[in-house]
Amino acid sequence: MEGPTRTIQGENFLEGKLLIALPGMADPRFEKSVIFMCAHSLEGAMGIMINRAVEGLRFRELMNKLELQPGARDMPVLYGGPVETGRGFVLHSGDYESADSTLPVSEDISLTASVEILRAMGEGKGPRKALFALGYAGWGPGQIENEIRANGWIHCDTDASLLFDADLGLKWSSALRKLGIDASGLSANAGQA
Repeated sequence: MEGPTRTIQGENFLEGKLLIALPGMADPRFEKSVIFMCAHSLEGAMGIMINRAVEGLRFRELMNKLELQPGARDMPVLYGGPVETGRGFVLHSGDYESADSTLPVSEDISLTASVEILRAMGEGKGPRKALFALGYAGWGPGQIENEIRANGWIHCDTDASLLFDADLGLKWSSALRKLGIDASGLSANAGQA
């Protein structure tokens, strides 16, 4: 029988949540990152980092390179994570769906990875709210649960304004504030005896 430890809830408890890196995160690629969790099961987990832009690349420029209509909206292209960085993912409001390529994550947030959604966005027919990311963050079986136990991450419920509207530079501290945590009071040595 195990002693008292932090309980990790059921197998997909992170789906649709925000995963927030804590100070002292061992992997520098995820320092001060906020990740929207798209999938979580016994086989592993997958999410999109929502607070780090790819330097020098904007969505309109990317649309031009893909020879698609640039659309009315421009936004930063996000670094979604270190896995498959040449592949694009659109995290968006639930008002758009492609039968073949949309993964509904929650009632009002979906993930689509197809050129079809980019065409729709370029034509002004895409989702009302969207983020575009290159790459994703992925974890093998049990890996994310172990990183949470090791105080690398904390999670909270998603709120659409933080996900889609907040300034990229403020998302980490804003996500922590949702949990009542002041980022200035956090230390990389917290919780270590």
